Amino acid sequence: MSHQASHHGSKVSQRRVAFATIIGTTVEWYDFFIYATAAGLVFSQLFFEPAGSQLGLLISFASVGISFLFRPLGAFLAGHYGDKLGRRAMLVLTLSLMGTATVLIGVLPTYETAGLLAPILLLLLRILQGISAGGEWGGAVLMAVEHAPADRRGRAGANPQIGVPLGMLLASGMMALMTGVISPGDAFIEWGWRIPFLVSFILIIIGYYIRKAVDESPIFEEIAEHKAQSQVPIIELFKKHWPLVIIAALVFAANNAAGYMTTGGFFQAYTTDPEGPVGLDRTDVLIAIAFGAFMWLLTTLLAGYLADKIGRVRTYQIGFTIQAIALFPVFALVNTGSLGMFYLALLLFSIGLGLGYGPQAVLYSEMFPASVRFSGVSISYAIGAIIGGAFAPMIATALVQATGSTNAVALYLLIVTLISLVAVSLIRDHKGIDLSFTNQAEQEVGALVFDKRPPATAAQSNTPTK
Repeated sequence: MSHQASHHGSKVSQRRVAFATIIGTTVEWYDFFIYATAAGLVFSQLFFEPAGSQLGLLISFASVGISFLFRPLGAFLAGHYGDKLGRRAMLVLTLSLMGTATVLIGVLPTYETAGLLAPILLLLLRILQGISAGGEWGGAVLMAVEHAPADRRGRAGANPQIGVPLGMLLASGMMALMTGVISPGDAFIEWGWRIPFLVSFILIIIGYYIRKAVDESPIFEEIAEHKAQSQVPIIELFKKHWPLVIIAALVFAANNAAGYMTTGGFFQAYTTDPEGPVGLDRTDVLIAIAFGAFMWLLTTLLAGYLADKIGRVRTYQIGFTIQAIALFPVFALVNTGSLGMFYLALLLFSIGLGLGYGPQAVLYSEMFPASVRFSGVSISYAIGAIIGGAFAPMIATALVQATGSTNAVALYLLIVTLISLVAVSLIRDHKGIDLSFTNQAEQEVGALVFDKRPPATAAQSNTPTK
């Protein structure tokens, strides 16, 4: 029996899934971004002080990137068990792991009180965050996309995507509250930075219960019913679909590299450096970043809608083109030192970011066959995150320190954007394809434009079911 998405439960069930994927992903990325924001603002002083201010900031940003190296491990583990045991169990597990690591960071001793043990513990907890983030995304997008009707998959897939800007919005808002209202000056360095990490405990409890209440993906239920789980999904994925993994990873690189200018703390550190060319107030910058995150959220939702209307690949191409055109103007606006121009820069930046992120869930889901889908989307995402975002803030900071200009940063991001634009143009748009296990053979071939073998049942299943 086909579980084509038009038969996937009631609208109430779909709303519950949408809510669960948004809430869970928001909490997950709030935790992830709180670390990145704190790394840009205070960790160089609190945990890496002996290195000095410039090297300390580079090490602080490197600690943001280290978690990315462990995201593939999270993707491998969650992908393996997500394809064998189900999507929902992995969602609950990854959320719990992220929350525990985040709360523990909030109670860590600093270098001043614990010496070398402090940065070591910080890095270990950041690694746990990386493992969790590597497994989280795949489960969330598959729950969203596999529950949705075929003609609304783009919009459904945008729901977990907006968890990223929502998490950023929460993280920036919380840090702005700490720096501006509760603990001005030294109090923020002493204890104020800890509160956003500790608040995560409440968010995790809420997210945990919401996710526990959601039904398992109907596609996975079908796989389980046929006892068709792959014994080792990872091996099957790399044996049969390795070109898809590489190209899908390259598609994500540009969005991740650009996104981490804001989410990775580079803009925060660059614009608030008292010795730098911009010199904006820390709280003003955090509020502006929150505004940028909100605009990114809106354009991500728009991209989900466009993906259903004009196709996944076309939406991406528009987004990457806008991103490429905007890069040099964005940095020029930032360098004016005007807060208003910084807002305008973030607005411009968010358009390309959203259009190049909203369609990702549905594009990835439609690229991989059902039995290795969790592994495929998770590992592609994790590898793309390493290529694009892992060390983007550190690279950007090093480029500015080496050249004294942001032009090199804009050029670096432009090159990555063009690579991703080429990569997405190599993908055959499978808009509306039957995602079910019974139609698995169709996705064994033809996901790339240079693969000339025709999909087995393209005539039937490329027509969205109403």
